[in-house]
Amino acid sequence: MAHVLVIGGGIGGLATALLAARRGHTAELFERDTRAPGSALDRDFFGWRRPTVPQAVQPHALLGAARNVLRDELPDVYGEMLRLGARERHELDWFEVRPPELPGDEDLVMLQARRIVLESALATALRAEPAAVLRHGEPVSGLTTAPQSGDDPGAAAGIRVTGVTTEAGSYEGDLVVDAGGRRGGIERRLGAAGCRPPVVERHRTGLAYFCRWYRLPAGMDEGPRRPWAVTGGAFAGCAVFPADNRVFAVTLFVHTADTTRSALRDPAVFERAARSFPPGEAWLALGAEPLSGVLATASLDNRWSALVDERGPVVTGLVPVGDSITHTNPTLGQGTSLALWAARRVARTAHMEPGSERFAVAHHEWAVRTLKPWFDFQVVADAAIGKRFATRAGRTGTAREVAALFDCALEDPDVMRARARVRHLAEPPERAYADPEIRARVARWLAARPEYEPNEVGPDREEWEKLTAG
Repeated sequence: MAHVLVIGGGIGGLATALLAARRGHTAELFERDTRAPGSALDRDFFGWRRPTVPQAVQPHALLGAARNVLRDELPDVYGEMLRLGARERHELDWFEVRPPELPGDEDLVMLQARRIVLESALATALRAEPAAVLRHGEPVSGLTTAPQSGDDPGAAAGIRVTGVTTEAGSYEGDLVVDAGGRRGGIERRLGAAGCRPPVVERHRTGLAYFCRWYRLPAGMDEGPRRPWAVTGGAFAGCAVFPADNRVFAVTLFVHTADTTRSALRDPAVFERAARSFPPGEAWLALGAEPLSGVLATASLDNRWSALVDERGPVVTGLVPVGDSITHTNPTLGQGTSLALWAARRVARTAHMEPGSERFAVAHHEWAVRTLKPWFDFQVVADAAIGKRFATRAGRTGTAREVAALFDCALEDPDVMRARARVRHLAEPPERAYADPEIRARVARWLAARPEYEPNEVGPDREEWEKLTAG
């Protein structure tokens, strides 16, 4: 088996180290932060300053794909999350009576929890794992390398990563996993080792997010099932994220060039604006207690990074997981699922000549087959939202049909099932939405509503300007 060195102690790093140890490997995890997730959820979530993980306090969606990895591979972690207050929600429970179950419906379950709940459960399991060592407060400062000749005769010589260095010394391993995220500095370290740069594809989203956390009143364990928790208008949107222990987040999102953007940082303005959308009004009308100020994030992009170019691997002995491969904008909530998929694959394959060129190419080809289609889907979705918010134009043609599919799903269980299979990464959109029966149902829904106009929910621009003024 292999000795795996993991750079980064976020979700991808914790999951990789734990899954690797459970597969019979040994693992060492290196994390710059001296603090590790604990069981005091509110203290860690609201009081832990984590500048290298700015998304830690933003809402997270644990889709069916992520839940399935935990359920199947790490049932103790899944159980610990439920014990800590995470809640399951089946997508088809939107309807007053759940439709008759079909094969695959068991995968359409979201796990509602703050990020810290998953981190806490992973860290608890990893601390108890005899095959794993956690080195918090010991950031990786560099890579140790050796010459790597090609696996095939005549292949160009390259560089193989053999370990990592920290201020405390050097550590050798069979495989190094970069789980340091997009700010982890791996490009700089590879450059210092003499490697060619990774191949990076980047798409700006043009979206800014504003989130505030609340807790439902005592005795109220659940918020309203209706209206639907996400509403997107022509220039702004609102989403509600139920989480653990009666906690939920309300999020507003606008274009980064929107002149009202800065005003949304004010809690009073934020609440007025949020209440102008049905989901924001429904949840805020419950008398929930604010737990935070308004937390903003912007300058997001969809970023794909590959360690293989037209000449082959730029390095061997090192593979990326999580945001180090693909950082996706949070509108579709894919990040945790994609990170867990990559962590699982590393654990399953780390014994297969991990320092070889074949291993590096196989990991890259797997990522292109398995992760890249969802990255591309995210890019297309964000481009459509960004264009709509920037131009404030209504959706026509194909865009109108896509919007109709989502609205039709709120009334039609079969269309909802197709939508949910895409949402939970169980089936790609080009297959789920191309089903003739689904297309026919959406067409009939549209034909019965010739005046249908998407994005009519929420305030018009004049009202929005008044809500965000002063």
